Amino acid sequence: MLKRFLAYYRPHKTLFIFDMLASLLVAVIAIFYPIITQYMLNDFIPNKQFRMIVIFGSTLLALYLIRMLLNYFIQYQGHTIGVRMQAQMRSDMFNHLQKLPYKFYDDNETGKIMTRMTNDLWEISELAHHGPENLLISSISIILSFVYLSTINIWLTLIIFACVPFLIIISRALRKRMKEAFTETRKATGEINASIESSITGIRVTKAYTNAECESDKFEVGNQRFVGCRKKAYKAMGIFHSSTTFVTDVFNVIVLIAGGIFLYNNQILLGDYTAFIVSVNLFIGPVNTLIGFMEQYQNGVTGFKRFLEIMDTEPERDSEGAVPIENVRGNIRFEGVSYGYGEEKDVLHSLDLDIKAGEIYALVGPSGSGKTTICHLIPHFYDIENGKIFIDDKEIHEITMDSLRKNIGIVQQDVHLFNTSIRDNILYGRPDATEDEVIEAAKRANIHDYVMTLERGYDTVIGERGVKLSGGQKQRLSIARVFLKNPPILILDEATSALDNATEILIQEALDELCRGRTTIVVAHRLSTVKNANQIAVVANGKITEKGTHEELLALNGEYAGLYLSQFKNQ
Repeated sequence: MLKRFLAYYRPHKTLFIFDMLASLLVAVIAIFYPIITQYMLNDFIPNKQFRMIVIFGSTLLALYLIRMLLNYFIQYQGHTIGVRMQAQMRSDMFNHLQKLPYKFYDDNETGKIMTRMTNDLWEISELAHHGPENLLISSISIILSFVYLSTINIWLTLIIFACVPFLIIISRALRKRMKEAFTETRKATGEINASIESSITGIRVTKAYTNAECESDKFEVGNQRFVGCRKKAYKAMGIFHSSTTFVTDVFNVIVLIAGGIFLYNNQILLGDYTAFIVSVNLFIGPVNTLIGFMEQYQNGVTGFKRFLEIMDTEPERDSEGAVPIENVRGNIRFEGVSYGYGEEKDVLHSLDLDIKAGEIYALVGPSGSGKTTICHLIPHFYDIENGKIFIDDKEIHEITMDSLRKNIGIVQQDVHLFNTSIRDNILYGRPDATEDEVIEAAKRANIHDYVMTLERGYDTVIGERGVKLSGGQKQRLSIARVFLKNPPILILDEATSALDNATEILIQEALDELCRGRTTIVVAHRLSTVKNANQIAVVANGKITEKGTHEELLALNGEYAGLYLSQFKNQ
């Protein structure tokens, strides 16, 4: 883990070296004050050397000016290193998230992922900046103070440093409890963020059902868990800090008593004793810094471990030897395909399908029968457990995922649009398309005329998830996106089920245009939308139970006929 953390320093090596040199000089300059104090008290003041008092005082002031500039550099450029490392980690995490399979997002809430990308990475950047500086400055200060104090009185110095092992023992004993408490706090923060994200995105539903109180109750459960975890963490911190602070306070008492005895026995001069007391703070200060570093270290390490948990999650990978598919005709074949999500092992089993290029193939059946799962397996969103899926007689594991998905267009019931302009949302289908191609795609999707009524036209920003558009407008925008992509294979997963009849007719016209000349898989509950399909398959309990044209299935008088008659019994 340390090696992977240090790798993020590599691009900033030069700046980091200067930062460490500045930190080293700050530590060295700090030792000059007690040295000059010792000379002042033992020599210059008793011997009335006014000129030397001014020279040494001026020298100390110059050193402090230099230290001010060095501290500015450390604070500014040191934090810059931390922020750049944080940005690189965030980029690495974001890019890795793009490569993770659907299953990862099935199991992880958005809010928890966001916590790892924001809060955790901030803690890491703080450690990346302050950690090396604190360690270097504190270590050098402790060494220099030990050497200098030894020159004043070695025995008094050894007495002071004898307290250090007690501090180390206490720190090690309490560090584990702090680590566990901060890990629990991280998890609780993730749960709160997930709850907030869920509630805010669903605020319209909450208002519609007047369930604000219910949402508040759900939020308070996570909020109180966070309070409990934070209290536990603060308790661990309180025990840690109070115990270690007590040890450092004992240092001062020991210096006072032991130094007083040495001074009483004429074993140390008053000037040396005064300089020793001043110098002890040079030792206690770095010790306290190291104690504070323990808390920062726990925060940073915990955050980095959570960062690595995502980075070590296995991404989607093309199978060895997979090649891009070209000139796709659109033949699709399932042979004995079985699949289940997690503990569910029976979503699909031993499924056979044969879809010819250019035909419209409809999947109908009750909810949960496996229709959407079939649609998700064609673009290789999930790995099948048994069986094979072929595109133009090439097994999908032999095809690179990018090339496979570039040849498949998907229009779903739940359209996801981005909080950008109408143009950018259409361009998502093919980012290198021209303006004329965007407009042509919008026209074919029956959305262009509406766009032209807007004040900013194609530059209109549509809000989060397209909130400023109606359901039909969002659907037509997603259809325009697929028109621009122009794939040979099209999947329509309940594309019109949430629309009113008038809007459905308008969108069905766009879909009919979109389907022309493409292999199309249609998932629908409204059987009126699939009557003209070349083939209709009834899916029930993960199996194909009936298959044929609309007329053939009605003639069978089986499940399809029952579904059809139930929908049109009033007609």
